[in-house]
Amino acid sequence: MIERAMTNHKKFGLIGGGVMGEALLSRLISCETYRPSEVIVSEPLAERRAYLEQEYKVSAIADSSMAFAQTTEVVFLAIKPQIFSAIAQELAGVIQIGHKPLIVSILAGVPLKQLEAAFPGLPVIRAMPNTPATVGAGMTAICCGAYTKPQHTEVGKKLFSAVGEVAEVPEHLMDAVTGLSGSGPAYVALMIEALADGGVAAGLPRAVAATLALQTVLGTAQLLQESKMHPAVLKDKVSSPGGTTIAGITKLEQAAFRSALIEAVKAATKRSQELGK
Repeated sequence: MIERAMTNHKKFGLIGGGVMGEALLSRLISCETYRPSEVIVSEPLAERRAYLEQEYKVSAIADSSMAFAQTTEVVFLAIKPQIFSAIAQELAGVIQIGHKPLIVSILAGVPLKQLEAAFPGLPVIRAMPNTPATVGAGMTAICCGAYTKPQHTEVGKKLFSAVGEVAEVPEHLMDAVTGLSGSGPAYVALMIEALADGGVAAGLPRAVAATLALQTVLGTAQLLQESKMHPAVLKDKVSSPGGTTIAGITKLEQAAFRSALIEAVKAATKRSQELGK
């Protein structure tokens, strides 16, 4: 296995074969962005390596530095932020003049300056995907380093388009991205749970209430996305004079529902800033 990896150059190197790394890998292969023969994964767990090789027909090895050295186009960092320093030291020994793959990092709280210090002179993209990326419905924000040219940015956007939507933002807004789309799935999950509880309180069986709540949120998001309608316009369309919906909205306004969500995003953004210091 290692001999094969040493003799074959690969276009895409994935450092870390965990949940998010696998989500991207599966979509890139199914979308035919990369062929399995063009991919190498470094993953410390033997059981996980065997699974990735079997499932996706890619090369999987334990040695991160070897995976880095063999990759020509994109090295994708999908490791825990806590082990970044150790991995960076490991990879420092194989950074060579003329070997300039694009470095793409999804490490929360690791800024561009830290990434660029670890990979001097290399093009770097920092990205913040969210958990719906694991089912191809993610939202990813990216920001680019000093050596990142437009063609690198396009490669980054193409990678994350495989798992959802992509937006480019300046790095100083990454904490706000964390507060909104990074933490947002938890807010939405809480809302769906509360809607289902409301259905149960109104007399619906739990399973029916859960299905109604989930599909209502899913369908509303899809409708807004496809129609390009402003959320306020849809809200007005559903609210008949003196009707049921406006009665419900009145209660939400009394409970400061919108304000609570705004404050949640602000609080998560602030916490992200604190963790990044």
